[in-house]
Amino acid sequence: MALLEQWHKMAYDTTNNDRNKMQKMWDEYFVEEARIYKELLKNPSEKVEGTVKELADKYGLNVMFMVAFLDGINESLITPNPIEEMEEDTVVNLLFDPELLYKNMVEAKAEWLYTLPEWNDIFDEEKRKELYKIQKASSTVHKETKIYPNDPCPCGSGKKYKKCCGKA
Repeated sequence: MALLEQWHKMAYDTTNNDRNKMQKMWDEYFVEEARIYKELLKNPSEKVEGTVKELADKYGLNVMFMVAFLDGINESLITPNPIEEMEEDTVVNLLFDPELLYKNMVEAKAEWLYTLPEWNDIFDEEKRKELYKIQKASSTVHKETKIYPNDPCPCGSGKKYKKCCGKA
């Protein structure tokens, strides 16, 4: 079984009735996740690379937490990792696009990550606000205004829609 599948089974197993144990595991993971991001954000252009096992050892994580981290950051990487078929000896990288990473953290509602003080050295407050707004706007559903037959035609002719562009 690939590592990602093992992680998903461990992290999202609804047959496990011990909710406290599951919550404790997630709480521990989020602390570790923030710690790794703090390290990565200190030098965002550095290409961190190694096997899954080597990176887990480098960051002091168990392999499953490293897999979880790789799963979470994958969409923000310049070159995504082969997370679906990852094994402990698979070479992976953590070279991320800072803007994309920030927006993905906003999308995930991971406030504990997109408010890390390390972002201050990468983007000024104005840029962070701009990225935040762009991300929030991209997930907002905009309904088009319904045009009824007796409304003025949007083409600007002054005619009713049904007598202008709305003719069938």
